[in-house]
Amino acid sequence: MTGPIPPVDPARVHALVVGIERYEAGDAWGLPGPARDAVRFWRLLRESGVPESQLRLHLSPLPPYDPQVPYRSADQATLRRVLVRELSSAQGDMLWVWWGGHGVLDRAGRLRLFCADAGVDDKVGIDLDSALARYAGDAVPGLREQMWIVDACETFEEDLAFQEALPADALPVGRPGHAHRQTVLRAAGRGRAAANDPVRATGLFSDVLLALLGDRAAALPAPPDPEELFPAVRARIAALREEGRTLQHPEIRLQCPDRRETLPPAGPPAPARPLAAFQRAVEALLAYPLMHDPDERQTVVAALNPRVTAVLRRHSRARTDVVNILGGLVRRNPEALWDLFDAVAFVDDDPKLKEELAAAIGELASTSPRGGDRR
Repeated sequence: MTGPIPPVDPARVHALVVGIERYEAGDAWGLPGPARDAVRFWRLLRESGVPESQLRLHLSPLPPYDPQVPYRSADQATLRRVLVRELSSAQGDMLWVWWGGHGVLDRAGRLRLFCADAGVDDKVGIDLDSALARYAGDAVPGLREQMWIVDACETFEEDLAFQEALPADALPVGRPGHAHRQTVLRAAGRGRAAANDPVRATGLFSDVLLALLGDRAAALPAPPDPEELFPAVRARIAALREEGRTLQHPEIRLQCPDRRETLPPAGPPAPARPLAAFQRAVEALLAYPLMHDPDERQTVVAALNPRVTAVLRRHSRARTDVVNILGGLVRRNPEALWDLFDAVAFVDDDPKLKEELAAAIGELASTSPRGGDRR
């Protein structure tokens, strides 16, 4: 056990708080939530006594959201300068880093966090792994206690079929050190998307974590004991998975002079049936060639009740779109799963695909609130 962290003097605390909703890549990259989540976190630290001058808030909000607090740009040049020049030499004991926005695992397995000026042809960002390496070495003489929180997707670069290769975004790294303790919480898990609630404009992981930190506000700005906090995070995300709202599996890594590990899930595993049923339905839909064509997917969705489809979160990538469609139906109106079945079978009545889809939809509907078996 790591044990609780001793009290921290707020005057010795620094933070980098990033929330990116709007990107140069255009409306398709719009992500309502990260800027709002970042401001909520900023307020928690400010209310705990951390001087405003030591809270570096960098946002790219989507209109009409007005943060109503001073903030700086979230472009790559600005954020890189903060990480390499400003924070690296900061005098203090504790560092909080909060980052919400789009991310991807590159072909080397490193998490790239896109900046606000990421465009379709030049997806600039920050290499999180190189940032962690920099802040664990002699390039950063202070800030010995660090808490990094990242709410971003970790889908594979290969799955996104980018036309342009990701540019090199690594930060300069000094010699490895043994004085820093880093706790890193990542929302998604390798190869998975981090779910966002566009109606409430918040990331699911961020919302869970902000609520838990709010419950522990009296102890801030000292970080909570990760082995006390993270089981609570995992339990709440597991409940959201069972509801069909996400497939993500948060991860926590500890790195300090005498320890380097990824914490396993705490307690007995959650019942597997709801998630297995959801996955089966996803695969049954993706077995249809039409579900890989955006126009044909839209034809299917257009056949559903518009009161349901109006609030569905859509995505250009087939698997992500199917996950969002199914998750939205399960959450808002499980009976509409059979309307989805009818729409797909009407467009493509392949008997084998239809049989498996009916079985998968029946299983998923039976595990959902108000669901049932229509067969």
